[in-house]
Amino acid sequence: MRVIPVLDVLDGVVVHAIKGRRKEYKPLKSVICESANPVDVATALKTLGFSWLYFADLNAITGKGDNFSALMAIVEKTGLQLMVDAGVSSMEKAELILQHRTSKIIIGTETLTNTGFIEKAISSFGAERVVVSLDTQNRRILGRFNLEKFQTPISLLLEFQRMGLNQVVLLDLARVGSKQGIDEAFVSDVLDNVSFSVLVGGGVRDMNDLLRLDKIGVYGVLLATALYSGTIAVNDLLAAGFTI
Repeated sequence: MRVIPVLDVLDGVVVHAIKGRRKEYKPLKSVICESANPVDVATALKTLGFSWLYFADLNAITGKGDNFSALMAIVEKTGLQLMVDAGVSSMEKAELILQHRTSKIIIGTETLTNTGFIEKAISSFGAERVVVSLDTQNRRILGRFNLEKFQTPISLLLEFQRMGLNQVVLLDLARVGSKQGIDEAFVSDVLDNVSFSVLVGGGVRDMNDLLRLDKIGVYGVLLATALYSGTIAVNDLLAAGFTI
């Protein structure tokens, strides 16, 4: 299983995301880096041995500017492989992000206005470069498209699978930064019904959570609070055989 650290960036600063309440986000305080500057934190993660980074541009997601300068600086200085969530809902924005030497674009359902966009993006950029983030709050789908068409998150994922999707992030915003644990039953249900790679984000408490997710077949985990607080150490990840 791969472990990918998350950088939530707001107004040029890495912040501590808690339960999707973005107005309450504060600059990150971390055991791995004294600074909350995105480049400094990314550099520290690179030094620890991580090869991938999930970059969430909270300004772009909320339509209030962007942090592309920080994104470019991270690419130039660290060489990390980047998964970028920047509120992509159009081909123009997807192309712009990919021009920043991004490895994968994240299309979050929270800002998605038309599910057909997923199929178009996969056709244009290839399935390996497109990842959908199934954004939920306590299993309730977040999105700007016709939610009534999909009775459950599983039905939506099966539609994306039909379109050719092969990578998805299960992101429960109600659990982000909460340390309340993963909704393991929901993750297991998804794994039982879809055939693509599943990454999980939000709520990881400790190594025990990671070991359980690995056991049930999760491809990767997005990690922020537990990593930055020191609850989970890189040595523990390596000792467990996880890829960083």
